[in-house]
Amino acid sequence: MAGNRDRFATFSTATRLKQLGERTAAHVYRSQSRRQVRRSRLTGRAALLVLVLCTLVVALAYPMRQYVSQRSEIATQEKAAATARDRLERLRDEKARWQDDAYAEQQARKHLHFVRPGEISYIMSDPGGQGPEHRRGGQSGADRPWYSNVWDGVDKADRPGD
Repeated sequence: MAGNRDRFATFSTATRLKQLGERTAAHVYRSQSRRQVRRSRLTGRAALLVLVLCTLVVALAYPMRQYVSQRSEIATQEKAAATARDRLERLRDEKARWQDDAYAEQQARKHLHFVRPGEISYIMSDPGGQGPEHRRGGQSGADRPWYSNVWDGVDKADRPGD
């Protein structure tokens, strides 16, 4: 210990500070160069990782978009098929009802104003109406008997002004 002290004693304080500064500078320089090497290596790895992730995103974006759109199309088609099945079931029920003669006769009486032989049919007019022209104009074609619609068509064809 005394030998070290003697060796430092021969140097001036300025020289000792200079050597201490050089050693500290060398130490700092070595640690900075190590950090720079680590940073550049880490940055390269990070860049490669980002490149790989971007490539995966680009490669999977279109198939995922197609998958999602096809799933929504499938859902839409399944809804349409269910609606068509319901409509088909209603039409089958209606067809079965029309197979019954009593139902067909009921509909003919209701919509076509058919009567059986020997029956008398009465058609009530609107007591507040002003005449046949007013009554025809106030009702839609579906609300009137079929023969009224036919007769109106003949009347319209007869008039050259309309």
